[in-house]
Formats: sequence, structure tokens, C-alpha cells
Amino acid sequence: MYIEFIFTLNFLLDFIILYGTKRLLKLNSNLFRITLSSIIGSLTTFILYIEVNSLELIIIKIIISLLMILISFGLKKILKNTSYFYLLSIILGGSIYLLNLNKNKYYLYYLIILTPIFIYLIVKELINLRINYHDKYQVTIYYQNKKYNLIGFIDTGNRLISPISKKGIILVNLNIIIKEVIYIPYKALNSTGLIPCIKPDRLYINNQEFDNYLIGIAKDKFSLNGEDCILPNKLKEDLCIN
Repeated sequence: MYIEFIFTLNFLLDFIILYGTKRLLKLNSNLFRITLSSIIGSLTTFILYIEVNSLELIIIKIIISLLMILISFGLKKILKNTSYFYLLSIILGGSIYLLNLNKNKYYLYYLIILTPIFIYLIVKELINLRINYHDKYQVTIYYQNKKYNLIGFIDTGNRLISPISKKGIILVNLNIIIKEVIYIPYKALNSTGLIPCIKPDRLYINNQEFDNYLIGIAKDKFSLNGEDCILPNKLKEDLCIN
């Protein structure tokens, strides 16, 4: 009865961590594959009854982990997927250790109840970190023999576009002496007006050169999380094309 309980517990933990990995990396997998993989992972329970040294145990666990990821998510990016699987496992283990639950006689029951909560919170925070990281772009503007290095993010609400040239507008927090100004009309929720814009000599976004954007000088300085320019929603399509 004891080994059956440990087997079931390992199955549940593996399933939750694999499912968390799927959600975190947005992987294409189904519950059947994850369930089958969790059953394979639970077979490590029987290693407790086999005499192996520490090195052999590590090798066996690595092989089983790779097999689990292969079954769940396929061969593509298997090392990356395995790394995130271990990352969730380590963070989960650290969280449980921090709470010092292993000294409680109801340790296993707490583990079953708290593991889904921990994984949910961990995945949620890691997804937010990935979104914040991937939504930041290195923007380099060359204008009148000067170079401006900025950090920008894509604002889906920024749909400003030149009505004549159809160029997108990048809003920046810069004090630039404008040589030739282009005024672009805008319409916000409660106001309308004109945004002074310049045509950059050269523009690079994440080391890709673009010539279909104007630089709009923001009238009101905006304060963001380290970013100093707002990229238009249009850039998502252009980054896929380039």
C-alpha cells in the first residue's frame, strides 16, 4: 500500500509540473501524452528498491526526464523544455523546503494540496517575466549626426499612422532639435491634435533596420518601467516580415 501511495504521489507531482511546463512555454501537447509521461516518471519509485550508487541514480533520472519530455512535447527543443521542467521542479522543491513542511506529520497531504497552488503561482510569475522581457526592444535612432539608444515596448493601443505615407509612429521621450518637422494628426479618447514628428536618418529595432516609421516627439513625458519610447502595434507584423 505504501509503494502505491508513493507511486500515485509521484504521478500527481510529475503531471502538475509537466502541465505547468506546457502552460509556461505554450507547448502543443494533450492530456493523454502528459498523463502517459507522468506514469513513466512515476516508475522512478521502484528505483528506491534497487541498489544503485549516486552517479547511476542521477543518470537514470536524467534519462527518464528526457523520455518524459520527449513523450509530452516531442523532440523539438527538448533541452529547453527539459530545462524549464527542472526549473519548475527546483523552484517547487525550494518553496516546500522554505515552508519546512517535511517535519509535519501531514507532509504528504500538504504536498498534494499545495503543489498545484505553488505551480500556478510560479508559472504565472514566470509568464509575466517572459512577457515583460520579450516585449522590450532595443531602439537606435540616427538623426542629424546624433545617435539615440532607447528601450521601447509595443503598445497595442498605439495605432498612430501617417495618413499620407502610411508610416507608423514611434513615440519617444526626447529633446531633439527638429530640423524638418512633420505634423501628424491624432485622435485620443478625449482630445485631438497634432504630434510633431521627424523622419530619422536611420532606425534600428533589435538590430533590424526600418524605413517605414516616423519618430513622434511626445508632448507629455511618460514614465514607464525603464522604457523611453512607445512602439506602435504595427511593429508586430513588420518584425515577422523582416
